[in-house]
Amino acid sequence: MLTEIRIDSLGVISAATAQFHAGLTCLTGETGAGKTMVVTSLHLLGGARSDAGRVRRGAQRAVVEGRFTVEEVHESARDEVAKVLESSGAQRDDDGSIIAVRTVGGDGRSRAHLGGRSVPAAVLSDFTAPLLTVHGQNDQLRLQRPDQQLAALDQFAGESVANLLRRYRLARRTWLDARTELLERTARSRELALEADRLKHSLDEIDSLAPQAGEDERIVEEVRRLSDLDSLRESATAAHDALAGPADAPGEGSGALDLLGAARSRLDSSDDRALSELSPRLGEAIAVVVDLTTELSSYLSDLPSDPGALDSLLNRQAELKTLTRKYAPDIDGVLAWAQDARSRLDSLDVSDEALAKLAAEVESAAEQVRETARKLTVARTKAARKLSAAVSSELGGLAMGRAKLEVQVRTMLAAAQDSAPIAVDGTELHAGSSGVDEAEFRLSAHSGAQSLPLSKSASGGELSRVMLALEVVLAGSDHGSTMVFDEVDAGVGGRAAVEIGRRLARLARTHQVIVVTHLPQVAAFADTHLVVDKVDDGKGVNSGVRTLTSEERVVELARMLAGLDDTETGRAHAEELLATANAEKDSDSAGVAGASAAAG
Repeated sequence: MLTEIRIDSLGVISAATAQFHAGLTCLTGETGAGKTMVVTSLHLLGGARSDAGRVRRGAQRAVVEGRFTVEEVHESARDEVAKVLESSGAQRDDDGSIIAVRTVGGDGRSRAHLGGRSVPAAVLSDFTAPLLTVHGQNDQLRLQRPDQQLAALDQFAGESVANLLRRYRLARRTWLDARTELLERTARSRELALEADRLKHSLDEIDSLAPQAGEDERIVEEVRRLSDLDSLRESATAAHDALAGPADAPGEGSGALDLLGAARSRLDSSDDRALSELSPRLGEAIAVVVDLTTELSSYLSDLPSDPGALDSLLNRQAELKTLTRKYAPDIDGVLAWAQDARSRLDSLDVSDEALAKLAAEVESAAEQVRETARKLTVARTKAARKLSAAVSSELGGLAMGRAKLEVQVRTMLAAAQDSAPIAVDGTELHAGSSGVDEAEFRLSAHSGAQSLPLSKSASGGELSRVMLALEVVLAGSDHGSTMVFDEVDAGVGGRAAVEIGRRLARLARTHQVIVVTHLPQVAAFADTHLVVDKVDDGKGVNSGVRTLTSEERVVELARMLAGLDDTETGRAHAEELLATANAEKDSDSAGVAGASAAAG
């Protein structure tokens, strides 16, 4: 829920703060006072594009700050908000509320902050999406678009359509991927066959040499050793002879082992305790020398005795270099290339058997799409009948008693240039991301009148009422806690205006509703009445927002009644209007309470 908004230097508003509460809040004021700037500020908090032209003249930037609470919204909405806060690092305020800020500079650049952290504007959009829905005149125009009408129908249908839509989209993605692969293999069979031959030739070349991981590095090291073979053998032999004695000059005392052994014997034969205690240390030295002698012997035996070993290694090195010149800088890279090549080769199979197998997979996936699309159409058609009846009933309460909204669901035929049509029951249909259906809202203004698309049949006032009726019907499936209506009563008057106020008050029982209105019949239903005042001090126009007291509210309603605020007649009319609205709200509340008790 939106609890507070602060606006600085936005349009005609120099500085203003407004408090919002649960229920219905109406915002009124003279034309040009800046009511639209309040809606604009909410759009900015919702991540809308910034416009430098909205910055107040003479100011460097405009700032909008909103405070939100989430305790009142559905659990799913709270979960969405929590995810956004966690991913952005935003923090809640001490009272648990979250502050969102949008700044627009005079150069058009904007900055966004959420919970004290700088974030992209898109994050603000993600944050406010489950909390705030703003309906303006542009939204009424969007209601005429087929995609928006289908989205409204799906929202009304709820999970019965949402689950099928998820299954359809998954099946469609599988089908499109397989279909694309089949088309590519078929259209490029000759090119792919040549590529497959090249890959096979390269893999045969690599497999014939059978390189091992790291083999090129090991060969380099081995070649280095063999190049110094004589000096290595000489050094190892001399070290071995020094320890064990030369093999061609046997005899005691010729090696370190003999000398150490003799020294130990001398110590062991001594009666002196100090000398005897040194004997174990000589034993340790003898053990170390024996180990070294053994390792040197092993090293010498491992040295190649074949004079052609170096030539063999050089030849192998040359063979491996033919691979590293073609495929990768080293043998490990060559092996990785070969692995990728084998995977690619598997996908390049253009044999008749492979194409037939892939075609079968495409058809199987297409059948899943067809089956899910049929179920989706049935579910939407069923929901369309219910939506038509519900909205038509609401229109009856909005002074359009004989009007009827008809929601039609029909399948979309594939166009000649359709890139991915699908045959359903013998008809080629367009398989879009939302199914094979399109929805059309048609309105018949009175009994016997021909139903026509909204774009052709509804006036501005009628379109406003259709949108409001639709919002009231969708309120149960809408997860937003705050709904904002800008001039939803445009082109409406008389009893229709009273009914719009009544419907908004009814909607406000489950949602926080904020309405910008110019009709006193609507404003009379407000639980909280805000007014935008415009003051011209000769230096410029400045507007502010304030909450009206009961007496001030009577004066404002009288002003809205054709400027009768300074007459007793106007005030009496305003008081009567308020009394009527309160009675209507009490009656509706009693009806709801009675229905709840009966249900219980």
